[in-house]
Amino acid sequence: MRIQKRLWAMFFSVAANTLLPAQVASLSATPTVPSISEIQRKSLNELANDLPQLEHYRVVNDALLAGPSDPHRVIFFGDSLTEAWGLPGNGSQFFPGKGYINRGISGQTTLQMLVRFRRDVLDLHPAVVVVLAGTNDLAGNMGPSSPAMIADNIQSMAELARVNHIRFVLCSLLPAAAYPWRPDAKPAEVISALNAWLKDFAARNHCVYVNYYSVLADAHGALKSELTHDGVHLNPIGYDRIAPLAEAGIQAAWEKAP
Repeated sequence: MRIQKRLWAMFFSVAANTLLPAQVASLSATPTVPSISEIQRKSLNELANDLPQLEHYRVVNDALLAGPSDPHRVIFFGDSLTEAWGLPGNGSQFFPGKGYINRGISGQTTLQMLVRFRRDVLDLHPAVVVVLAGTNDLAGNMGPSSPAMIADNIQSMAELARVNHIRFVLCSLLPAAAYPWRPDAKPAEVISALNAWLKDFAARNHCVYVNYYSVLADAHGALKSELTHDGVHLNPIGYDRIAPLAEAGIQAAWEKAP
């Protein structure tokens, strides 16, 4: 276990702007789960005709582009943790009166998000994008995945944002001790290590890092019970806890050149 922890520390202390090929290769064969579950297999079958779910927001994106441009547009981009923010069934509030745009899709991995980054972010010409991603990769939703693969996909999104003059706000993964749909995964330690890499990457690449983890985690790396209904997703209290952090991150992004 000590050797394994040292290997994680060596990878996530990378000081360069990009990951070295050898370092990526050393972890690419270390998925957090060995295979996909039957529940996930069914989901993949349903997505066969549109794996990145490019059609999910097509109609509302077209309507948005048909309207006036907004030089202050902010997009929240992610998975179910983003999509549920403000949904009536969740009971949370998604920044009333701010006009922020939600482009979360439940169950998505960073691979799917990278494929739809152009359609759901770049084409909408935001000034700021707030990215929260990685949990579903660790659960193996699209098959076995490693932290290095998550890092690659997030780095690619950040680079796309940079060349398109979009300010990039990178959020920490939320704490989780287990996934209800993937009980064999034990993500707590990996999440902590990934967050260390995300923080370092943001600092070295002109991004803003938002540390949701610090206000959500208990002493064991799990999501605090009063903030969740299943150990993974946030309830309204949980969203209220992270909303000020997101706002602060957006404000910090405005101070950076696009």
